[in-house]
Amino acid sequence: MELRFEGDELKSVLNRLRRAQGQISGVIKMIEEGRDCEDVVTQLAAASRALDRAGFAIIATGLQQCLTDAEGNPSDGQTTEQMKARLEKLFLSLA
Repeated sequence: MELRFEGDELKSVLNRLRRAQGQISGVIKMIEEGRDCEDVVTQLAAASRALDRAGFAIIATGLQQCLTDAEGNPSDGQTTEQMKARLEKLFLSLA
């Protein structure tokens, strides 16, 4: 399944990923500076949430595109059940 992002969707996902990238850089710097463990974990949790949200946005876009595909035809010749199984696997990979 090929994802096609447009305008606001693309901007939103990229912003979330950039936010996570910045937070991860912050975590690395905090560890190098010997910062308080609680502060490091808090920042790491924020980065994790940002990545999760970006992943869910990507999967939601894929699901929307799959459901609105021309005449409901699954991509790559897959059956509806095969597509459902692939999407479920993607969602669970973020759990």
